[in-house]
Amino acid sequence: MQPLLEVTGIGKSFPGVRALNEVSFQVGAGECVALLGENGAGKSTLMKILAGVQEPDEGTIQIDGTAVRVRSVEEGLSLGIALIHQELNLATNLTVGANIFLGREPTKGGLIDEARIEEESQQYLEQVGLEVPATTLVGDLTIGRQQLVEIAKALATNAKLLIMDEPTSSLSQKETLRLFEVVKKLKSDGVSVVYISHRLSEVIELADRVVVLRDGENAGEIGKADITHDRMVSMMVGRELSQFYAHEPHSKGEVLLSVDDVRTPAHPAHSISFSLKAGEIVGLGGLVGSGRTELLETIFGITPALQGRIEVGGTPVSLQNPREAIASGIALVPEDRKQQGLIIDMAVADNLSLASVGRDQKKGFLNFEAERGISKEMMGRMRIKTPSDRQIVRFLSGGNQQKVVLGKWLAMKPKVLLLDEPTRGIDIGAKQEIYALMEELAAQGVAILFVSSEMEEILGMSDRALVMHEGQLSGELQRDELSEEAVMKLAAGVRAAGAPAAA
Repeated sequence: MQPLLEVTGIGKSFPGVRALNEVSFQVGAGECVALLGENGAGKSTLMKILAGVQEPDEGTIQIDGTAVRVRSVEEGLSLGIALIHQELNLATNLTVGANIFLGREPTKGGLIDEARIEEESQQYLEQVGLEVPATTLVGDLTIGRQQLVEIAKALATNAKLLIMDEPTSSLSQKETLRLFEVVKKLKSDGVSVVYISHRLSEVIELADRVVVLRDGENAGEIGKADITHDRMVSMMVGRELSQFYAHEPHSKGEVLLSVDDVRTPAHPAHSISFSLKAGEIVGLGGLVGSGRTELLETIFGITPALQGRIEVGGTPVSLQNPREAIASGIALVPEDRKQQGLIIDMAVADNLSLASVGRDQKKGFLNFEAERGISKEMMGRMRIKTPSDRQIVRFLSGGNQQKVVLGKWLAMKPKVLLLDEPTRGIDIGAKQEIYALMEELAAQGVAILFVSSEMEEILGMSDRALVMHEGQLSGELQRDELSEEAVMKLAAGVRAAGAPAAA
């Protein structure tokens, strides 16, 4: 059968970097092909070439057997290729219908035909199973529903090939399952999907075939019957990962963080108490909206506690802002690294020294010598892949951006490290490096509290786990008690027999 898309010998270079070299793959009609690879493997560059954002230096692209040139996004859309970015590209102040027809508005008598937009939009919304009026403001929808609007928008351009880049990275479990249903329905309707995700369980669920890139080149393909977690990991990193979560319990020291009867502004009805010891790695589980991020933000002084007592190393602290938290020895790696963890239009060196600028200044001036020292040390320690420390952070891969955020805080030598979704949106190899770093820090006596929505991460990296439900701690599990069932019960608010009720 003639493939819908056939890519042959695609190459692309940037100054000092060979991003793609002789890459080839194909996608059949109604087929879902997962495109995998570590950050920096060339996935994003290849997708931008297919969608018309960039042009290749060499190679050919064929649609339905005909060679084409995709020189712009408009040309890509005219050929039936639509790219759905990880960061959604919607105008939240416009209606759903206005977004679906944005830039392609039908007119009547020289004016935009609102009635036609509403009528036709409703057809595409039904196709993706989104039951909202086309007149609804996009900003009033959840992220999951906005994702469905993006798909409806693509279908309205008569897209034959949807490229989905990390489509579930910001979705709840329920929204993710809904998206799976939509992808399967699109396949049955003959729409092809190129699916990019670091969540390998999703690939197993959806993909008919897996194409793997490594260092800008084809690393291999995996057929439907042979798609397994271990096979994908091995092909992506070029080696067997016999022990992905290399966690070993470390000797515990003194209590470094004590949270006693703390009430957060997000959930003022519930008080929270727990402690962290030196050398401990504690997972913080729970469903989306359970209050995990809000708890970390309160401990870090972003949203000061309404009541309660926080101690660091046995000393009571008043954490009214992040500056006080940093001075106390607390560091926070936030969930949204681009918005909250980095200044993405500044250089790597500038970002790495951001937290320590005040500490290292000389008579009120920047200490460039100290900055260079931090940059050199952290780039080596974190194995940050970049041409130089003057590279703008925006142009680094997601995994390397996350390493910059971590390096910034490690330069401060924190006592307590708070990690909010530390491996979100990064590749399998970078994940393993971050896990190894967590182990190294714990061995050095740092207390680590990390939030994760990936069950494997909680089970694999935790000495013990705290689980939240609707703003309160619903329970605690020691390492020998950790299981997916036990965590999910607590996350759903089902308490273990004899467990005390939260305040």
